[in-house]
Amino acid sequence: MKKKFSLAKRLNIMRAAVMGANDGIISIAGIVIGVAGATTNQFSIFIAGISGILAGTVSMAMGEYVSVNTQKDSEKIAIKTEKDNLENKYEEVFSFVEQKYLDEGIDPKLARQATTEMMENDPLTTIIREKYGFNVNEFTSPYDAAISSMIAFPLGSILPMVAISIFPNNIKIIATFIAVLIALAITGYSAAKLGNSNRKHGMLRNIISGIITMAVTYFIGHLIGKF
Repeated sequence: MKKKFSLAKRLNIMRAAVMGANDGIISIAGIVIGVAGATTNQFSIFIAGISGILAGTVSMAMGEYVSVNTQKDSEKIAIKTEKDNLENKYEEVFSFVEQKYLDEGIDPKLARQATTEMMENDPLTTIIREKYGFNVNEFTSPYDAAISSMIAFPLGSILPMVAISIFPNNIKIIATFIAVLIALAITGYSAAKLGNSNRKHGMLRNIISGIITMAVTYFIGHLIGKF
């Protein structure tokens, strides 16, 4: 039977994939450009890039696993807290939900009616959704996020590895620099779209972080190469 994913789960997978690819691009670009600043030896650049890919893939997967597990634990604690509140402080919970609807500009009579109906039907789901913004029956999966990131990181790292390898020595650094910035603009846009934030700011932030990373690593590599 085919496994079905809810919208929240699909977004979690897509978020981890975009961030994994983004980190793969910028991390490996920083490594290979830094080494290229120190030496023109293609084998040294290749080995450094491969080592970075292996380390980064494991690091990203474990980072996503720990991060999402932490979020999941927090959600479980919130559910337990609100269960206790519903048993011992029901009126306070009811008032919280009603006040939230009032703050959103809903007519007082309609807000009271909506709160009453939802709290009678499923009080725990209602308070969790309104207070914390997640579905009580839908936890984010740390395994999905870890696997998605683990696959996306090496895929993202392919671009800087290929760029630094195929271009001639006299233009390989600038060509890799440009290729990476284009890729970061795409992942920045994608991340902003998933997070429903400003696309332009997301792209600009990603591009600037890429420029700083590559410039710093190249400068350090260039200094080391002089010794």
